[in-house]
Amino acid sequence: MISKRMKLADAVHMNYLLLYVIDRFGIKLGFGDKSVEEVCREYNLDSEFFIEIVNSFVDENYIPSSDINTFPTEQAVEYLKNTHTNYLEVQIPEIESLIHEMVQNCSLDKKNVVILNNFFEEYRQELETHIKREEEAVFPYVLKVTEAFRHQKVSKDLIDEMKEYSINDFASEHDNVEEKLYDLKNIIIKYLPPVDDPHLCHKILIELFNLEKDLNDHALLEDRLVVPIVAEKEAYLRKIYIQQ
Repeated sequence: MISKRMKLADAVHMNYLLLYVIDRFGIKLGFGDKSVEEVCREYNLDSEFFIEIVNSFVDENYIPSSDINTFPTEQAVEYLKNTHTNYLEVQIPEIESLIHEMVQNCSLDKKNVVILNNFFEEYRQELETHIKREEEAVFPYVLKVTEAFRHQKVSKDLIDEMKEYSINDFASEHDNVEEKLYDLKNIIIKYLPPVDDPHLCHKILIELFNLEKDLNDHALLEDRLVVPIVAEKEAYLRKIYIQQ
């Protein structure tokens, strides 16, 4: 497990995929031999929350701290938003570019490669819809509940919203966008005929595997940290302001 005293550089050497995580926290490379705690202090980040995120990322079976309600919800939402940005502006375009390259360079059975391209385009649209829902509905609700709990003051609009919606609805309706990604990998592995450049095909698969893991970690963060934190605050507000 990664601790606050560990050098952040050593943590990255343990699992290079943590580069995704530190980037979403706004941490730039070049932190030398500074510990995790020192880097968090430099970037004004809650070190306990950072530790929970990186350990959850490294080990999907990691159990979050029992004291999660002390974590800064705003930092969690900001991290999730930065993750969305990375998906839409970096990872998805990179995969699209590789698939387009394979389509252009394919001289045999191009139809199947085009089908693959169309399938990924459908997946991209589905992911964008999922992200839009979170950013336009779920995250604002999370921040409103957090602010109301902090100041012990609930607006009429929030009361009305809480009567119609609960953070547990989000948890139960959580779109499983990873399933279609699994299907896409299977199409390539099992059914795509030999292509001109197998190395390009391998690159696409590696990027898809990385994206799939990232999406799983993203969902775990929401389900294990964000939902429980907000659910407890929400339950308190309901008891005081709604169920009187």
